[in-house]
Amino acid sequence: MSCLPSSAAPDNGRGGGGRGAVGEAKMERRCQFWLPNKRRLCANAPLPSSRFCGNHNPSPRVPCPIDPSHSVLHENLESHIKRCPLRKQTQALESQPYYSKGINSCGGDGDLEEENVGSAAKRRAIFKLSVTEFHDLVKKIKSIHSAVVEGLKDSYVVPNACDKWLKQQVDRRLPYQEKHVLQQASILGNMEQLGILRKPAKESNDVVCGECELSDGLDREEREVPAVVEFGAGRGYLTHMLADCYGIRKVFLVERKSYKLKADRTLRQSQSIILERLRIDIEDLNLHAVESLRGIPYLAIGKHLCGPATDLTMRCCLTVQYNQNKGGFSSNSYLQGLALATCCHHLCRWKHYSNTKFLMDRGITKDDFHAMTWFSSWAVDADHSYELSNMVDGLHLNTSEPNEPDLEDRGVEEAIRNMPAVDRAILGFMCKEIIDTGRLLWLREHGLDAQLVKYVSSNISPENHLLIAKSRFKL
Repeated sequence: MSCLPSSAAPDNGRGGGGRGAVGEAKMERRCQFWLPNKRRLCANAPLPSSRFCGNHNPSPRVPCPIDPSHSVLHENLESHIKRCPLRKQTQALESQPYYSKGINSCGGDGDLEEENVGSAAKRRAIFKLSVTEFHDLVKKIKSIHSAVVEGLKDSYVVPNACDKWLKQQVDRRLPYQEKHVLQQASILGNMEQLGILRKPAKESNDVVCGECELSDGLDREEREVPAVVEFGAGRGYLTHMLADCYGIRKVFLVERKSYKLKADRTLRQSQSIILERLRIDIEDLNLHAVESLRGIPYLAIGKHLCGPATDLTMRCCLTVQYNQNKGGFSSNSYLQGLALATCCHHLCRWKHYSNTKFLMDRGITKDDFHAMTWFSSWAVDADHSYELSNMVDGLHLNTSEPNEPDLEDRGVEEAIRNMPAVDRAILGFMCKEIIDTGRLLWLREHGLDAQLVKYVSSNISPENHLLIAKSRFKL
């Protein structure tokens, strides 16, 4: 699109006389931005001190410092900050006792470049490698995978308590997608199988109800008032199924964004559930300062916690509890178990990753880690009409360098393009499994009996890893 004054607009051959003067006057009251596709000027009125409207004003725009998702004209920045719609919301959040800036971030190594590590930056870094360095990295990943990754078992468990959801015997007003219901049911089934959840006290063919009971010797009163904290809750439908099928009384939904069509209203109307939605970034949440959660055992759940959100959630729940267990429990809330479905490994960041020591002990640097996260997207891009993730150990990943003498001159981009699609997918799965294995070991180090399983087949969702764990510590 080009910005042209009105005199540059094509002549329509109808000029002349008074009509031409009137037409010129009307055009002067229009924005003078020429729209080539429509072959006319913009119809909006110009700003008082400009020849252009607000949409086409050529003045530079800058991101809003309160909410960078929108931008403003540079000359209006100062006045905008005073009336930005998110200003009051931000101030209200910062006044909450559970808000603590960056409390769940390990802080990384202080490298400011970490803030700008996106997919494009990772790709450029990989393409700068020599072909030999690229093949050495692939060999290293394969070697580490064979040494540290336990065989991930398939654990697709559908509990009877979820029958009415699977048979669509639920409120027709609720959004229903079979693939999401199957994932949610399997997450709850794995929780029941590990002993985090107990089967509902009462079940029937038509209605599934009852009380969710926690294991580990809790007294009757505590069993009657369990709590569930769903991280990255979105609309809250994983919690909705848990409440509907197992019966819980207290729910906390942690989500930094605002959503429409949330499950909140239905949850509040059902079974007298107490629901509190915490609109906050997990990185800034001091869960042990949430007044209504103090002294209550809770379960932490999350479906598809994107990238670093998984690491932030684990640290949010466990760091304080781990320190307490060394010297005995305090009266604060405590974690009984968790079930976190990991997702979007390509978004993971070194500064947030929970177990960088595990990687560094095996020779993985920060740059290697970011390369691994970029490779992980190849697993999601693969053809999942068959269970490729189960074939990672059985298929041979070709890590040998081709004997073509000019391959080094062609570069890494050409080497990647020449990799078979199956090899790329296998490498992607290996990277995902290494990243999640580090998280698994971190959970075990912090007092949990933890497992890493595939909770659905990859043709339902290629993001099918579930970290499931329960506390080893007793009261």
